[in-house]
Formats: sequence, structure tokens, C-alpha cells
Amino acid sequence: MIALMKRILTVSGPYKGRIQLAFVFSFLKSLLSKAPIGLAFFVLAAFYEGTADGRLCLLTGAAMVACVLLQVVFQNISDRLQSAAGFMVFADKRMELGKHLRKMPMGYFTEGNIGKISSVLSTDMVFIEENCMTVIADMMSYLFAQAIMLVFLFILNLWLGFAAVLVSLAVLLTARGMKQESMKDSDLRMAQSENLTEAVLDYIEGIGITKTYNLLGEKSKELSDNFRESCRVSLAFEENHAPWQRRLNLIYGLGSAVIIALSLFLTDKSALSVPYLTGVMLFVFDLFGPLKALYSQSTRLTVMNSCLDRIEEVFKETELSDSGKDTLPEAGTLPEVEFRQVGFAYGDKEVLHNISFSLKANQMLALAGPSGGGKSTIASLLARFWDVKSGQILVRGRDIRDIPLSELMDHISMVFQRVYLFQDTIYNNISMGRPDAGRDEVIEAAKKARCYDFIMDLPEGFDTIIGEGGETLSGGEKQRISIARCILKNAPIIILDEATASVDADNESYIQEAIGELCQGKTLLVIAHRLNTIRHADQILVIADGQIRQRGTHDELIKTEGIYKNFITTRQNSRGWNQRQKTAV
Repeated sequence: MIALMKRILTVSGPYKGRIQLAFVFSFLKSLLSKAPIGLAFFVLAAFYEGTADGRLCLLTGAAMVACVLLQVVFQNISDRLQSAAGFMVFADKRMELGKHLRKMPMGYFTEGNIGKISSVLSTDMVFIEENCMTVIADMMSYLFAQAIMLVFLFILNLWLGFAAVLVSLAVLLTARGMKQESMKDSDLRMAQSENLTEAVLDYIEGIGITKTYNLLGEKSKELSDNFRESCRVSLAFEENHAPWQRRLNLIYGLGSAVIIALSLFLTDKSALSVPYLTGVMLFVFDLFGPLKALYSQSTRLTVMNSCLDRIEEVFKETELSDSGKDTLPEAGTLPEVEFRQVGFAYGDKEVLHNISFSLKANQMLALAGPSGGGKSTIASLLARFWDVKSGQILVRGRDIRDIPLSELMDHISMVFQRVYLFQDTIYNNISMGRPDAGRDEVIEAAKKARCYDFIMDLPEGFDTIIGEGGETLSGGEKQRISIARCILKNAPIIILDEATASVDADNESYIQEAIGELCQGKTLLVIAHRLNTIRHADQILVIADGQIRQRGTHDELIKTEGIYKNFITTRQNSRGWNQRQKTAV
């Protein structure tokens, strides 16, 4: 229990002092909560000895009222300190987690960790700040109160004190077994919570396909199974905890009976006076009350411990190093982008082998080849979504690992086929490209991206709030807004996963015009899907099986037997890249 308190204080960071101050007021409240019993003992002793009078009764009554009032004041202060600290601690933790996730390699998000992140944010942190931080000081007050009761019993009689200590030790030993069982069950419970979150997210993301193919029954089975498993795990948690709680209640009852029997025995032997016997009877049934209250919260605390484990597990994930101090020079004679013998692996599976090429400023490099060959991985490595396993990637002669991530991303814009827009105004979605841009600049970027007209047709124009992911817009409209964002950013290097590959013919011409505006005077790395894009490239790399199989211009490659020429043939036959070509280069 003490270790858990220390862990909470460590997590609390700058708010540690508030919680420690809450402990002080909680201790005072505990002291005052037992004071009326002590006052009653002295009054009864005075009556027994015949020394009681009206003045003593009035003073005792006033003291009891003061104790109650002060308890209310101290409890209020303690609650304000600890509950406010809890919300402030986890407000900071959420921001800290956001910064941490921003520095994680993209692979972390594609390896089934979305459910874990969602569970940490929506379950673990919420559980601690709402259910645990508000009772931490109370936990300490129970410990203080139990210590006060034991000390008072030692004052009454040494043997009674030792008996109470033995009962308390029996409670602690039983509680240790309960804690070990609860910790194991808590880990299972929180792991199932993560599985359920993952299942819910997966079901929601795939609801369109599920409904289209009338698979609601089949595809909801995983979700339903997770709901049932979550119910089973939660019930098992309570069922496993209940026997331990019954054992503790039995020890409390037997312990109280032992104290009463021992008190009567000592009184019979004249080792304990009648007033002292009366004092014991006053609080014997509350003697182990603090321990009982403490361990009634043990379930909550063990779940909190598991929550902290999961939160810390996410924070322990290795970030991409961002210790670079180099700055990018102005564009000059050095290549704008250069890959030197780059190798990369997803886990143990190597997907890029010895990739080398260079791209000068204001040139266009097209990456072509069959699906799964490594084109998108090359683009992602340039944006440093991952770090290379071997070799180097340089921008203007500087290794990108030696450049601060913020500066590197200031020099790169990316346009993908799959566009994500935030549930916010269109204006704010565009201005993300350069938050300090003025409204006139945002509007001008929208005009260049050929999206101004359809934006102005919306009910609130640029202030229209779009659905999450841009769901209230068409694919072509989302694409043009993403291009407007890149135009506003005005980065010198553009990574383009050809944006017109999956849009309708009406939108394609607008997007082509928008891309034309975006790419003026820029260095382009294009993942090519269409022949008309490839034709205009200064250099084409044909990527297959993680290797550069061919390189050259369109005119050079079309004259050579190999993958590229076969691509042109298959395009003419409407077959595309996905048919693997095994022709030797």
C-alpha cells in the first residue's frame, strides 16, 4: 500500500506537493474523527469517579461539535487538494502522451497498438483520476487512524495493545494474499479492456463493408464475444475477490471478540479498571474500522496499479531519436535528396535492400513498380516515419537523423491518396499547413488548390465544420483541401502518392490543376500510378522486391526489355502493375 502511494506521488510530478498537503489534512481529520471517542471516555470516567459537573459536560459537548466542524473543513480541503491534483496530473499526462506518440515510429501504430492507446486514454487515465486520486488521501487517513487506535489501546493496557497488533498482522497477511490475487485478475481485466477497445474500433471502421456485404451477424461475432468475455472477466474478478473479503471480515469480527474477552479477563483480574473497560467498549467495534475501510478499497487500488502499469508501458516505448542539432543549408549544388545504400526492415523482415539514388532541386523522381515492392516505404523513410536500418538518407548533404524532426518536416509536404481531415472548420484544416498564416493566405491557397468554389457553396463557407476524417466531403474535395494545406505550407520537397489514382474523372482535372500549383519550383518524389505522370519525370526508379531493378527516363526505359517495358504493355492491356513481372533486367 505504501509502495503504491509512493508510485502515485512519483507520477504526480509538480502536483506532488498538493497531494502531500492533502495527507496532512487527512491525518488531522482522522485524528479528530477519533477525538469524540476519547472525550466520551474521559467524561464517563469522570462520572464513574464522581468528578463530573455541568461545566465539564458543556466543554466536552463544545469540543465534540468543534471536532465535527473541523473534520468537515479538513475533509473539504483534502478533497479539493487531491481531486484537483488528480485532474491536473492527468491533463498533463495526456499532453505528455500526445508529445510521446508524435515522436513514435509509424510502425508502432500499425502493429495493433491503437486499441492500447485508446484504452490508456479513455479507460486507464479516466479510472485513476475519477476513482482513485480522490481517495488517495483517504487511504492514508485510514492508516493514520489505525495507528491512532493502536496507540490508544496501548495506553489503556499493554496486553490489549499487543492483542490488537497481532490481529492487525493477521489482517495484513491475509490482505497480502488478496493483493496478489487481485493484481493478477486486474491485469487480465485491463488486458480484456484493451481487446474490447480494439474490437470496437475495428467494427466501427469496417461498418461500411460489413453492411454492404450483409455480414452484420458474422462480423459482429468478434465484438459480441469480446463483450461477453469482458463481462466474464469482470465477474470472475469480483468472485475471486469476495472470499478474501469474507476472510478479512471474519478476522475483524474475531479480533474484536478477542479484545472484548481479554478486556473482561483483565478487569476481572483487576489489571484493567472499570472506566478503562468502558473506554474499550466505546471503540472496540471501531477498532479495526480503518483497516476494514482501507481494504474495502483494495479492488480499486489494484486496478489502479494495473492502469499505471499500462500507462507506463506506453511511455516506455522507444521514440525516434530527435537529438539532431544540424540545420539545413540553402539549396545549392548538393543533391536535394540522396539515399545511400539504404536498407530497412519491418521487425525481422527486410523490405529494402541497398537503395541508392539522388535527386536534385526542382527535379522530379518517380517511383514505379508492382504493389508491395517498397515504394511507399521509401517515401516514408524520407519523411522519417521510421529510421533506416542501414545506410543514410541525406537532405542537402545532411543526414536526416542529425536534423531536428521539426526542421525536417518544415521542408517536406506530403499528399497521399487516402486523406485524413480533422473534425474542425475547413479553415483550420487548411491553416494547419502554416498556423501563422493570415486569412487571405489561406483563401489564396484554397483558390490555387481549386477548392475555393465548393467551399463557398457550403453553409458556413470556410467556417463550416466537417465530419471526423472529412466524412461530409467527397474524396476529391478532401484531396483538394489537403493539397491547399500543402500549398500554404510551401515546403521545398513534395512527396506525392499520386492523388488522382482513385478519384472520379470530374475531380481528376481539378486535382491535376491543384497539383500543378503545388509543384511549381519544388523537388518532387512521386509514387507513380499513371503513365502520364511517369512520362514527365526527370528520373524513374523501378522498385520491385525492395530493390531498384531499373532506372532512367521514360524514353530510356521503354527501349529496354524489363519490368518497365512490360508495365507499359500491361497498361495498354488494362492489367496494371499488380501482375508481377519476373523478367530479368
